[in-house]
Amino acid sequence: MTAPPDHAKENHGMDMIARLRDRLGIAYGGDYNPEQWPEEVWEDDVRLMKEAGVSLVSVGIFSWASVEPRPGEYDFGWLDRVLDRLAGGGVAACLATMTASPPPWLTARHPEMLTVRADGQTITPGGRQHYCPSSPVYREHAARLAEEVAVRYAGHPALAMWHVGNEYGNVIPCHCEVSAAAFRRWLEARYGSVEELNDAWSTSFWAQRYGSFEEVLPPRSPAPFRNPAHNLDYARFTSDELLACYLVEKEVLERVTPHVPVTTNFPPSLRPVDLWTWAPHVDAIAYDAYPDPADPDAAAKVAFNYDVMRSLRGGQPWLLMEQAPSAVNWRPRNAAKPPGTMRLWSWQAVAHGADAIMFFQWRQSRGGAEKFHSAMVPHGGPSTRTFREVRGLGRELAAARALAGARAPRAGAAIVLDWPSWWALEGEAHPSSDLRFLDAAWACHRPLYDAGVACDVVRPDADLSGYPLVLVPNLYLVSEEAGRNLERYVEEGGTLVMSFFSGIVDPCDRVHMGGYPAPFRRTLGLRVEEFRPLAEDEQVGLSEGAGGVWTEEVVLEGAEAVASFTSGALAGGPAVTRNRLGRGTAWYLATRPVPATMRALLDRVREEAGVGPVLPGLPDGVQARARRSADGLRYVVLNHGSTEATVELPAPMRDELSGAGPFTTLHLAARDVKLLRPA
Repeated sequence: MTAPPDHAKENHGMDMIARLRDRLGIAYGGDYNPEQWPEEVWEDDVRLMKEAGVSLVSVGIFSWASVEPRPGEYDFGWLDRVLDRLAGGGVAACLATMTASPPPWLTARHPEMLTVRADGQTITPGGRQHYCPSSPVYREHAARLAEEVAVRYAGHPALAMWHVGNEYGNVIPCHCEVSAAAFRRWLEARYGSVEELNDAWSTSFWAQRYGSFEEVLPPRSPAPFRNPAHNLDYARFTSDELLACYLVEKEVLERVTPHVPVTTNFPPSLRPVDLWTWAPHVDAIAYDAYPDPADPDAAAKVAFNYDVMRSLRGGQPWLLMEQAPSAVNWRPRNAAKPPGTMRLWSWQAVAHGADAIMFFQWRQSRGGAEKFHSAMVPHGGPSTRTFREVRGLGRELAAARALAGARAPRAGAAIVLDWPSWWALEGEAHPSSDLRFLDAAWACHRPLYDAGVACDVVRPDADLSGYPLVLVPNLYLVSEEAGRNLERYVEEGGTLVMSFFSGIVDPCDRVHMGGYPAPFRRTLGLRVEEFRPLAEDEQVGLSEGAGGVWTEEVVLEGAEAVASFTSGALAGGPAVTRNRLGRGTAWYLATRPVPATMRALLDRVREEAGVGPVLPGLPDGVQARARRSADGLRYVVLNHGSTEATVELPAPMRDELSGAGPFTTLHLAARDVKLLRPA
């Protein structure tokens, strides 16, 4: 179990990040891997970085084997020269502890530290992150290297921030005997006694009752329909063990360099680790985003992820630590970004609160698994379109220094997200295997995005009183306390929209008795008699529109039906309901309305709740977000469409990127961006 957050340290970390912003403005750069290149290239790197406006690079993320080629023998000379060159060129370093991938000599000496998958296969060297998070050998060597790096570079002028590990959520969960022993210790700390464990895991089912913690194993394959509470706790344990690895190194860094902020980069997939538990332990949220240029919905989808990042630390600006300048290399088909898209999507991150725009990586690799992953300096060198766009973006961000540290005004809407509920929802043996939390979240977030409405992301037990509108895409798992929090929110005047299959189980994945959804029956004014999931691609008619994925037989207990099913077995039954409770209103969706129907419904609900767009009257495909700094409010306006768009502004504004204005009619070329400030 991880230690609770230290709020004094959180505040100290925020102060350090503020000083870093004062130094860098909106940081710009990428992963820099000089060890892949001969030294004569390094001088050219710094020259090109200055030309491109680069102010911050992540250095040494996968350099363990280069700085410690043999056990206890360190070669920092090359890194000294790299950091000296960066400092001389005015480029700061987010210096890695270099522990993301153990070197071959370490795993050869200690093969017991290698990851063992659920099917029993050992992950051997040749890739990356092939370590067991619970391994004391790994943690000992990682902490030792972190201390060597911290002591050596504590006073170096290039050092601006520490980068611990890399994308911890991409580490494959380990099921080895070391992990098994650590899991048993974790369970004993969580439950105290094996009797409590048996109760929490419902082990009277299928004769699974344990006589001691020593009998418990990780949920290994190939058992069909494994105990869902067992699986859920292993997901919690894995997240906590990875966080413990991070904290081992962070403790070293804070002791040696208490004046330097510390972070780690969260991976593109939000699912693997509970970011609510991680967020208090990083001084700034850092995220790697790789939207797919071939996906027409990519910008809308990643906007939800960006709202998560901004919300994890209460609106504190975050760092886009990695993105691709153009194509990636790991999809089945890797589309290049069309001209202007890299700039557009970078500014989208800024619009959603990012204070750093960075890439993987600086110079495109000649060899290795990611040699076809695009980079700021491609194989073709600085004469390429990619580098020209990189250089142009750097100049724009440098001119937008006033945005650094600016926060978004409080959003009028919030979406509820809980990681254990997400993990439990996507478990086995449910009424439908089609239920995925992100699909539900996107279904709720997209109508707000399209309407230009800003949205935060919150925990189910958060203080919701400042939000006129709260949406619950799915909360399959919910504690009684969180259920009461949402009920109290409605009673005190809030508007709640909750989607189906919510309020079903408790934190141990045991059904809340008393009829579905027991924790929310009073809030919603209904009960669910039976689940009736739909076939793949099947739709049902609604009195207003259509729905898909799921239907439920709803019995009204005070709520009113706003829309009914018009086809299928539940024709005539409630599909969308509304219940008045106290001073507020709770809506319930017993199906997933198709996009047009969901947009119309949420437009109605948010207008009734008094939640409007950041800028009114935006045409389709145009997005706007606001950020407020000490000298006032600014709007980032983005045209995601492929044709020119015209926006009628509510007041005269100037474009700080071009210097044009003031104007009240804004013309946006395809994939164009404007940074507007009221005149």
